[in-house]
This record gives sequence, C-alpha cells and structure tokens, in this order.
Amino acid sequence: MRATGGSVRAELWGRLAASDPGLLRLTAGLRTVTSIALTLAVLAVLRADVTHLVAGAITAMVATFAIREKQRAQQAVTLALGLPTALASMSLGALLNSRVVIGDLFFVALIFCAVYGRRFGDRGTALGLIGFQIYFVSLFVHATVPALPGLYLAITVAFGCAALARFALVRQTPAGILDALRGAFRARFAQLVAAQAELLDAGPDELDKVVEEVRVRTARLHETALLIQGRLTDGTSDEAVARLVQRRIADAEIAAERLGLLLLTARGERRADTLTLHLPGAHLPSPAPAPAGDESLERLRLDLEALRLLVLRPAGPRSGTALAQLRNRLLGYREEENLPDASSAVQDVFRGVGETARAVLGLRIAMDGPQDESDDTPATSRSREELDAEDAAIEGAEAEEPTGLRRPTTRAAVQVAVGSSLAIVGGEFLSAQRWYWAVLTCWIVFINTASTGEILVKGYRRLLGTVLGVVAGIGLAGLVGHHTWTAFGLVLLFVFAMFYSAPLSYTLMSFFVTAMLGLLYALLNTYSLDVLVLRIEETALGAVCGVIAAAVVLPVHTDRRTDELLVATLDRLADVTRASADQLSGAPPADLVEKARDLDQALADLAAAVQPLTHPITPLRSRRDTARYVVALLETCAYHARSLAATAELLPTHSAIAADPRLRGAGERIVHNIEAIAAHVAEREPAPGIETGPSIAAMLKPGTLGAPRYGRVTDRVLRHLQRLDEAVAGLARPLEVPVRSRAG
Repeated sequence: MRATGGSVRAELWGRLAASDPGLLRLTAGLRTVTSIALTLAVLAVLRADVTHLVAGAITAMVATFAIREKQRAQQAVTLALGLPTALASMSLGALLNSRVVIGDLFFVALIFCAVYGRRFGDRGTALGLIGFQIYFVSLFVHATVPALPGLYLAITVAFGCAALARFALVRQTPAGILDALRGAFRARFAQLVAAQAELLDAGPDELDKVVEEVRVRTARLHETALLIQGRLTDGTSDEAVARLVQRRIADAEIAAERLGLLLLTARGERRADTLTLHLPGAHLPSPAPAPAGDESLERLRLDLEALRLLVLRPAGPRSGTALAQLRNRLLGYREEENLPDASSAVQDVFRGVGETARAVLGLRIAMDGPQDESDDTPATSRSREELDAEDAAIEGAEAEEPTGLRRPTTRAAVQVAVGSSLAIVGGEFLSAQRWYWAVLTCWIVFINTASTGEILVKGYRRLLGTVLGVVAGIGLAGLVGHHTWTAFGLVLLFVFAMFYSAPLSYTLMSFFVTAMLGLLYALLNTYSLDVLVLRIEETALGAVCGVIAAAVVLPVHTDRRTDELLVATLDRLADVTRASADQLSGAPPADLVEKARDLDQALADLAAAVQPLTHPITPLRSRRDTARYVVALLETCAYHARSLAATAELLPTHSAIAADPRLRGAGERIVHNIEAIAAHVAEREPAPGIETGPSIAAMLKPGTLGAPRYGRVTDRVLRHLQRLDEAVAGLARPLEVPVRSRAG
C-alpha cells in the first residue's frame, strides 16, 4: 500500500509540475501571500489601524511581484532601491492630494516615466511599477501629510516582509527554477507519450479527440522547452553546460513530435501531414482498424509505456536494473535487426521509439551527469558514443535598434500618457473621488502589449473580469461585513488565485482583483453598490481611453505588427534552413542550435501577436482562419527546420550521415521561396514570386547520400526537406504570393 500511495503522490506531483512548468505560478502566489500575511501580522502587533493594514498589504504585493530579475543579488539591489522610490511616491501623493491640477499633471508625468523606464531593463520596469502603484495606493487610502509617518512605517514593514519572504521563506534560485523546469519537461514529455499511445487503440469516433489531446500536449512540451531556454544561462554553471542542455531539450522535443507523426501514419491509410499536429481541425488520415491479435502492435503498446516510464523515473542507483533493461530494449530498435516483423509504417514507429529513447538518454546525461554503464548493451554503448562525440563537438550582427519615437518604450510611454490624460478628464466627470480607476485600467492594458488589437482584446478581457468580480464583490462584502481578519483571509486567497491564474486567463485574474478590491472597500468603510458599479464604469472608460490613444497616437496597427513579426519569423526560418542545408552539403559547422532557438522565439512572438486576429469575438472570420492557418504552417516549417538542424549537427560524428553537395541546391530553392514570401509581406521591391518544380524527393533519390549504417537516416533528411518545401509553398496561397514554375 505504501508503494501505491507513493506512486499516486508521484503521479499527482507530476501532473502539477506539468500543468505549472517549474511551479513558477505556485511559487509566485505563495511568495506574494506570505509577504502580505507577514506584513499584516507585524502591523497588527504594532496596533496599526485598518487604513495602514490595507496600505501595507497592497505595498507588500507590489514589492513582491514587481521584482523580475533572475539573480538574487540583483533582486536585492532593486528591492533596496524600491523602498525610497515608494516613500517618495507616497509623499508626493499626500502632498498633491488637495492640488487637483498639479496632482493630475504629476500623475501623467509619473506614468510616462514608469513606462519609459522599461527601456532600462527589469530594474527600470520594477522601479517604475513601484512608483506608479504606490502613488495609486496614496489615492486609494486618501493619504494626507499628517498621516505620512504611519504610512511610512507600513511601507517599510511591507518591503522588509517582502524581502524576508523572497530571500528566506519562499526561496527560489535560478538553478532551482531550472531544475523544476526540467522536472516539468519530463512530466510533459511523459504525458505526451501517454497521449500518443492512445492513438493505437482509438476508434474512428475517438480519433479526433485523441489527436487534439496529442496536439495540446505537443504544444505544452514546446512551451516548457521555451521556458527552459529562457532560464538556461542564469541557471547553469557555465555556457557550455547551458548549450548542452539546450541541445538535448531540442533533440527530445523533435523526437517526441516525430514519434506522434509516425503513430498517426501507422493508424492511417496514408502518411500523416505535420500540419495535423499544429492546426486544430486539420484533416486526419483515414483511420485503419488495428488488426486483432497483432503481436507487433501489442509489443508497441508495451514499449510506449516503457518509454513513458523511462522519461519519468529518476536515474541513479535506486532505479535498479529494470530501468536499464527497458532502456536497452528501446535503444535496440535503432538497429535494423531488432525491428519486429511488421508493416513498414509500424517498423517506422519502432525506429521512432528507439530515436526517442536515445533523446531521453541524452537528456539524462545532460541534466543528471554521467550514468552507470555497467548494464549497457552494444546498441546502448553505440548511442552513448554518439552522444559523447556530439557533446565534444559543441563549442562553447545585431539589428539596428529603433531610436526616438520609433523606440517601443518611448512610443508606449507617449501613448499611455495621452490615454491616462483622457482617463483623468473622463474619470473626473464620473467621480471626483475615484477617477484613478480609469487611469489604472489605461495603464494596465498597455503592459505587455504592442499593437492596437492587443490593447483592445486586453481591455475587453479586463472589463469582463471586472464585471464578474463586481458581482462576486457585492456578495462577499455583504457577507464579510466588518469582520476584518476574515476579510483579509479572503484577500490572501484572492491574491494567490490572482497570481496563479494570471498566465492562464487575464479575465480570471481581473475577476480576482476586483473581488479583492470589493473586500478592501468594505474594510475601509467605503463599500456600496454604487462604488462597485462605478468601478465598472471607470474600467470601461480606461479601456476605451487606452484604445483611443493606441489608435491615434503613434499607432502600431495589428496588421503592421503581425507583418513585422511574420517577416522576422521568415528571416529566422531562412537562416536555419540555409545553415542546415549548407552543413549537410559539407560546409563548416555553424551554431544551428542558437539559430533554431531564435526561430522558436520569433514564432512564439508571432503567435502571441496574432491573438487579436484569432480571438473568438473578431467579426472577420476569414482573416481569423487565415491567421491560424499561416501560424500552423509556420509551426510545421519550424518543426522540419529544427529536425534538419539537429540532423546536420550530427554530421561530423554520425557515420550514418554523409555530406552531399547536391543538398545545397535543394536548400537554395527553399530559402529563395522563404525570402520571396518575406519580401512580399514586407512590400519590398522587387518582390519575386516563389518557384515550384520537381519535388526534392525526385531531384535527390533516396539512398544516394552515402551508405547509412542505421537505415533510414538519409531518407529522413530528404523527407524533412520535402515537407519543408511543401509547407513553404503552402504559405504562398494565404499570403497571396505569386507562384512561378521552373522546370528541371
């Protein structure tokens, strides 16, 4: 029973780690709640009144979430600088409280400086956020000059408790975060393999649902891989280790995605298109029923479960010999003689299992260090030798930055200053006491947005969350009444929920914020139905002012923003394809992993920017479908480009792959087409059309690139080139790029 209980706990913990990569949301919520609870406890001991409790609680929250730097020493410096910034902001808020015009002008100037400060990195962003939010607190609690000593005390206590929570009670080091993200990657990897195994037995009525689950888990694995890449430099001992882990993460992701495609092909009557894993609703291969009593399929089910266990189980002495035996068996499928007697498609799946097991082995070595080799079979030893050779081969032009009003931080600062001015004027008409809610909303909709469409969607989500939060706040404020500590207990609960849900749903986060504010109003004896309705009106006004400012002042239209990011993504795709094809043709080694990472980041930025175009409320249905299709095609291109890059990096050490100069010609056509599409989108002159002609498979016959020891590696190179060529050509139709045929 103990083993069962332990495995259940491990399974639950694995699910939590997979749903919250690195437990970053959980840690952020716990740290903020701890900071607020400590502040309230200290202020209660000092017999502070409710106003100071509220000011201290909000300050503790701001002092905790504003710090975004990764190194603890940098966090300490920013927190230390934040205290005098907060005290100065509170002082100015109290001094200017009765001077309406001067106070409003200063508030607009403060907002401009806070947004402009983002150009100075995480520290500038944090100090600007602290200055703005504490000024907002001064308005919220109606700070006056006589009340400043007590407010100074509350702010100082809040910063001290925030430091205690961050550096002692809820500690989080860069290395610890990276380690947690590694665990999340394993958990999501295992979940993806489990979902892929369900493809074997899914009936015609279930296949769509199972494929959708595979698609979602593939996307989540990629999301975690990007998170790890962002933490590698700060969380590893040196650059060489960071590069090694980055390479192994990329290998594992590619192998897992390829395994899913091979399983789909084995279930269908034709080869599965990579687009199936990237576009919801994509056409699926016609499912073929699994033959009853097929021994190879039964063996495959067992091997997929073994692969899942291999991904999840920790390496080390406690893992025993059983795990080593599973690993050896799966790695054996990289040898042709170990493949079962089955159809070609099913044999391909076994090869995919072997390659995925090799990626898992490389991941273990990179993350956990050298492994026990006493139980290795010859196949496992060869895989280790290949990995060691690749590791030894890993060797440990900046774009012109916009200036003036073209600089994103400057443009955003001007926009939010204009929007806030409009919000102040309009807010004063609605309420001379609580006009600042409109300004707060205007400020927030500009955070982490870069186009008018993004601001519109964010404003809509904030308004929806506010309306729902007001309904909840009315009920909770009535129930809690003047029970101070019960209300603060609920505030802590809502703060945790706010931070935990923030990356998942902006609407949900806005709901918890508004419900929490309803409780704070009740504590300050300013609660009423009119106040909460006013909150909705001010929020709507602030969102409208933000959209107006974004649309009129130095606008960055969503179409222009997405076109710029689309061109950047195509440029990165061309870089990876060109470098991979050159290296496969015999050129000197290049840093392909870094180029692939740049491509992934550019594609992630594009996917975020097109959300206004793909949002359910958009009335332009055809444009929404086009945007989704283009992004899905680019994800397909990125998958094949990453696969080519990974294969090209094996070239110096893998005897199964030989350089062939003819591949450069195949790559040139693909790169030309990518650059032609980028030129068309960017409206460069002249913009050539894309070229079509004989398929790459026909230009370069399989089996002529050398004599592969492991069978189909060279065929796989051609297949990736062919699929990449087809996907790039597929971009021409939705983007309206001219197509011209070239014979030969």
